[in-house]
Amino acid sequence: MPGPSAARRTVLKGAALAGAAGLGVAACSTESKLGHAENPTPTAPVDLGAAADVPVGGAKLYRDQRLVVSCPAKGEYKAFSAQCTHAGCLLEKLEGTVGDCPCHDSKFDVTTGKAIQGPATESLPEVPVTAEGGKLIAGPGRVSPK
Repeated sequence: MPGPSAARRTVLKGAALAGAAGLGVAACSTESKLGHAENPTPTAPVDLGAAADVPVGGAKLYRDQRLVVSCPAKGEYKAFSAQCTHAGCLLEKLEGTVGDCPCHDSKFDVTTGKAIQGPATESLPEVPVTAEGGKLIAGPGRVSPK
């Protein structure tokens, strides 16, 4: 009994390649609004240390806690997830108040959370943050002063 016909082999190879290509596209999909993160924001309060470490008019990246905090005016703080909304990578560095994602070069305004350069199009999720006793505490149950 002869093997599969050349036409059938071609169809089977094409199907296998299409499946593999689909996996590659899914791994870098922009359909996800929060990347690959299960929890892009803290699920419990997080002590970020001294509030004075965030310069007035500037921002600080807390990579270990996956957060970025800005200080628009003395005593006012805004926090956002530092996890890119495109593919879930952590922001690598800040250039002033612009957060850079190392994976696909998305950029975010860390004072507003807004995506300012794609491929990310969704804003970083905001995280409540307060200054208590000279320390910044971020996460659920916190009320950001307005």
